[in-house]
Amino acid sequence: MADADDVDGVVEVRPTAGAVTEEDAAAERSLRPRSLAEFIGQARVKQVLSITLTAARERGEAPDHMLFSGPPGLGKTTLAQIVAHEQGVRLHTTSGPALERSADLVGLLTRLGPGDVLFIDEVHRLHAAVAEYLYAAMEDFAVDIVLDQGPRARTVRMSLQPFTLVAATTREGLLAAPFRERFLLRERLDLYPDDELREICGRAARLLGVALAPDAAVRLASAARGTPRVAQRFLRRVRDLAQVEGGGTVTKEIADRGLAMLGVDDRGLEELDRRLLRALVEARGQPVGLKTLAVRVGEPEDTLEDVYEPFLIRGGWLLRTSRGRVAGPRALAEAGIPANAPSLFPG
Repeated sequence: MADADDVDGVVEVRPTAGAVTEEDAAAERSLRPRSLAEFIGQARVKQVLSITLTAARERGEAPDHMLFSGPPGLGKTTLAQIVAHEQGVRLHTTSGPALERSADLVGLLTRLGPGDVLFIDEVHRLHAAVAEYLYAAMEDFAVDIVLDQGPRARTVRMSLQPFTLVAATTREGLLAAPFRERFLLRERLDLYPDDELREICGRAARLLGVALAPDAAVRLASAARGTPRVAQRFLRRVRDLAQVEGGGTVTKEIADRGLAMLGVDDRGLEELDRRLLRALVEARGQPVGLKTLAVRVGEPEDTLEDVYEPFLIRGGWLLRTSRGRVAGPRALAEAGIPANAPSLFPG
């Protein structure tokens, strides 16, 4: 079963189990940009999206279906909300795991108004039969409904209002090729550079009403793993520390102390990063399989691959090979190859 909420013109359909708390959702919504002009970073994606949306408005049509891919926390959900806001239509959101049957999808599609945006997060987890059911809806704006059963069964085609499907995925390679090709706009979001993350921290601080010192913004950005969501989470936590112990201003010292309390060191590594790297360095150059690593650190394979590895690979800490994962040059250099390996990443 799923719950449906209508908040500021946004219809959210999500599973009741494992749903985010309203407090967390409200905090995240308050920091999200509502227009492309407010969205920081991803310049090329913004340019393509701006042209697409402007052209669609001038023609009086719904924009082409869109697929956004990339690691978590880079703004895929935010872009879906911006598409709806820029077009002046309603946004209906759900996720792949929430659509267990074709009937769930039909109920959602028939609620769409002219030009509305349907956002499906984690679309790679959509059941294959449900994804195939979307084909006709995406191309012909119609769905086939089977009435009755057995020899009396018959198929009725139901027309839909023209809509735009915006889908987000962290694992585009898991999508079936026929499904992926029906998205005429496919964009991958990249990890953010530190200068853009500093700008994002500054904007979030203004919205939160907290004073943020420039060197503190630099510190938070460098620890944010190239991810705006992480930068904003760190800012909210050090804001609490600043309120209690720092007179309300987030200074560099407050940022350092707050990050240390969260287990983030001066290299931006978290506890699980250090455990991963310790396991790889102790392997003495032998590749370690993803499943083995997942057992060693107690995290699902998907979490390691989608959340932790992009940052570690980009920073030179970890390398992927055809045989498994190995310690990257930066990890080996700090390990002394390999004499100091056991004490390289203390817990």
